[in-house]
Amino acid sequence: MQTAGDQMVQGTFDDLGTALADVTFVVVDLETTGGSPADSAITEIGAVKVRAGEVLGEFQTLVNPHLPIPPFIQSLTGITTAMVADAPRIEAALPAFLDFARGAVLVAHNAGFDIGFLKMAARDQGIEWPRHAVLDTVHLARQLVTRDEARNHKLSTLAALFGATVTPDHRALHDAQATVDVLHALIGRVGSLGVHTLEELASYTSRVSPAQRRKRWLADGLPDQPGVYLFKDGAGRVLYVGTSVNIRTRVRSYFTASEQRTRMAEMVRLAESVTPIVCATTLEAEVRELRLIAEHKPRYNRRSKTPERATWVKLTVEAFPRLSIVREVRGDGARYIGPFGSRASAEDAVAAVHEVIPLRQCVQRLSPSRPVGSCALADMGRCGAPCTGAQSVQDYAAVVQEAVHALAGDSREVVTALRTRMGSLADQERFEDAGTLRDRMLALVRGMARAQRIAPLAASPEIIAARPATTGGWEFVVVRHGRLAASTVSPRGADPMPYVEAVRTSAEVVLPAPWPSPAAIPEETEKILRWLESPGVRIVDLDGEWTCPVGGAGGARAELEPQVVARHAVAGFVAAS
Repeated sequence: MQTAGDQMVQGTFDDLGTALADVTFVVVDLETTGGSPADSAITEIGAVKVRAGEVLGEFQTLVNPHLPIPPFIQSLTGITTAMVADAPRIEAALPAFLDFARGAVLVAHNAGFDIGFLKMAARDQGIEWPRHAVLDTVHLARQLVTRDEARNHKLSTLAALFGATVTPDHRALHDAQATVDVLHALIGRVGSLGVHTLEELASYTSRVSPAQRRKRWLADGLPDQPGVYLFKDGAGRVLYVGTSVNIRTRVRSYFTASEQRTRMAEMVRLAESVTPIVCATTLEAEVRELRLIAEHKPRYNRRSKTPERATWVKLTVEAFPRLSIVREVRGDGARYIGPFGSRASAEDAVAAVHEVIPLRQCVQRLSPSRPVGSCALADMGRCGAPCTGAQSVQDYAAVVQEAVHALAGDSREVVTALRTRMGSLADQERFEDAGTLRDRMLALVRGMARAQRIAPLAASPEIIAARPATTGGWEFVVVRHGRLAASTVSPRGADPMPYVEAVRTSAEVVLPAPWPSPAAIPEETEKILRWLESPGVRIVDLDGEWTCPVGGAGGARAELEPQVVARHAVAGFVAAS
C-alpha cells in the first residue's frame, strides 16, 4: 500500500499517450471504522464513473463492518452501527464495486487510504486485485495549487476553491462527487500546461517544466522496437545516446516526471531531434550504444566517452624485460595483461607483481655488456641487480619466466606469495600496509582475469551463438575476433538454420588485432562475453578455442572482491561515524 503523497500512480499504462478525453475514471471514496485497514473495516463505498467530463454512473452502498462503529466516527460521518446492521457485507459489496470499476482508472483523494482498504478487503476474501491505474488528487493538487490559493490540500478546501457542486461531508458518495469536480479542475490546469494524455497526467509533477513537456513531439513517429536513440541539437550534434527495448516509450519518458536527472532536463531543452536505430537484439543495441558514444563523445553521457582507450601492462622484449604501462597492444612479441580500468589500477597491479617477483623496476634499457651502478632496490634484495652484471641474462630469464607463468596462465603461485606477504604484514601489525597490498592484489587478479577471459575470444576467427528470444524463436549473434559482426532473430516455429547461414554470410569482415587485444573496444568484448555466459546461450559454431587456463585468476578474483568491498564499506562506515 502507498501512503498519500508517496506517488501519484499505481499500476502501469500499457498504451502510453491515451488522450484524457478517452479515459474512463472511477472516482471512489470510502468511510471506515478507523484509520488502518489492519484493524478497521469499510462502512460505506461511494463512486462516480466519468469520461470526457460526463457522468456515466454512480455507485453507493453502506457496508456492514461486523464490529461497532466508534462514537467519534459516528459523529464525524453520521453513519451509526444501527444504520449498517442490515447493509451488505464486504463479501458482496466489494465484487459489486469492482464490477462497476472494471477497466477504469481509479481516482481518490488521498488514494493510499482508500485503495489500501480495498486491497486489504480483496486479499482477505481471496480476490486478486485488478491492475487498475490509480491517480491521487492530493498529489496532483500539491503540484498545482499553491499556498497563496489554499491553506491546505484537504478535499473540503479544494472543493470550495474550485466551486464544487457538492460539498464534502464525510459521506462516501458526496465526497466522491466533490472529488470529481476537483479532478476536472486540476485536469483543466494541467491542460493549459500542455498535458493532454493519461501518461502525462499520471506522471505530472511541477518539477517538469512546460518547456520540457512541449518537447514530447520529439517522440512522435519513433518505433516501438528495441534499439538505440540519439538526441541531437539543432546543428545535428549528438547530445546523448541511450538504449531501450522500446525506443518510443523510453524517449517519451524524458518529458515526464519519471526522468528526474537534472542534466537530462538541460539536454532535452537543447534537443531538436531524435534519431532511432532499430536493432535485432539487445546485445546489438548495447554494442551500438558503446560504439556511438566512442564516436560522438556526447556531452550528456556520463559513462566513459573514451572506451576505445585502454591501459595494458606489458612485459617488454629486451635482454632484461620489465613491466611497463602502455595504451595499446602492438604485435611486438611482448606479453600483455589487461586491459585495466584505469592507469591507477594498472600501477597497483604492477606494484603487486613487484612485491613477490624480483623484476627490475628501473626504466632505462640495460645492456649485458655495459654494467651501471645499482639502485636501492638491489641493496634491499628486491632485485637481482642485472644493471651491475650481478645477474646474467640467463639467470634473469628465470625470473621473467616466473612472471610470464603468473601473468599469462597459472596465477596460484603469485597469489599464494602475495597472501603470505600480506599475512606477514598483519603479524607485524602493519594492517594498513596489508590492506593496501590486498587492494593491489585484487587489481592484479582483475587484470589477469580480464586478459584470460578476453584473449580466447580475441583469437577466435568466428563464434556463432544462439539464445532463446523472449518473443519465441532464437537470437543469433556472430562474433569475430571479439567484435560483434552481426545479429538477427528467427521467428517462433521457423527452422533456425537458414537464419544462421544468412547472418553468417552478411556479417562484417573482421581482421584480428595484435594478440591479446580484441578487434573491438575491450568493453564491447566484455559485453559479448557476458551475453555468451548468460543462461540459455548455446554455441552454434566455433572457429577457434574458447578456454581459460586451469588455475587462472578468475577464482582468486571471485574470492578477493567481496573481501575488499567489505573492507572499504567498513572503512566508510567508520569515517562517517
